[in-house]
Amino acid sequence: MWGRAIWPVTLESGDLILRPLKYRDKAEWTAVRSRNAAWLQPWEASNPANQGELPTFGAMVRALNEQARASSALPFVITERVPGKSKPVMVGQLTVSSIVWGSAMMATLGYWVDKDRAGRGIAPTAVAMATDHCFHQLGLHRMEINIRPENGPSLRVVEKLGFRDEGMRPRFLHINGEWADHRSFALTAEEVPEGILHRWLSRS
Repeated sequence: MWGRAIWPVTLESGDLILRPLKYRDKAEWTAVRSRNAAWLQPWEASNPANQGELPTFGAMVRALNEQARASSALPFVITERVPGKSKPVMVGQLTVSSIVWGSAMMATLGYWVDKDRAGRGIAPTAVAMATDHCFHQLGLHRMEINIRPENGPSLRVVEKLGFRDEGMRPRFLHINGEWADHRSFALTAEEVPEGILHRWLSRS
């Protein structure tokens, strides 16, 4: 896949759909983020060069689209089919970023999920879907997830999926206004030849 277009793509498993983030998602995305502001703030990435301010929604989508066109990111929103709704509703966001080709063939994955949908298997299923896609369709070799050691819900996600704990990275990312330690978790394609989604669904 190196050097070839890898985007856009849509992934589905049951009622869960990972699809590209679009400009027209602004109203729904803003509503979900506003409702989850207190839930997400402790883990929110910030910008040390700009007093911690995040980009506007439009600037974020534009930057992610540029990365996707450069084959260095997969910017998904997590949506779910819900009874009584005419279209899938947004329940989170998942971005595969820092894709490196060549001899590395690796990427980093980050995500957040609506607090009202947390604990229902959405996050691990979405992570498994994206990881399988990167391993089996894109040919990547390694997926990494970095998590604050205080973030219990996210730690449970990687534990459920069998990501290997590779230890602490001191002051690794700028989060909520300060440089914060993270624990690094990873999987390689050889560790899950049958697919991480199949393994997760068979156990859940």
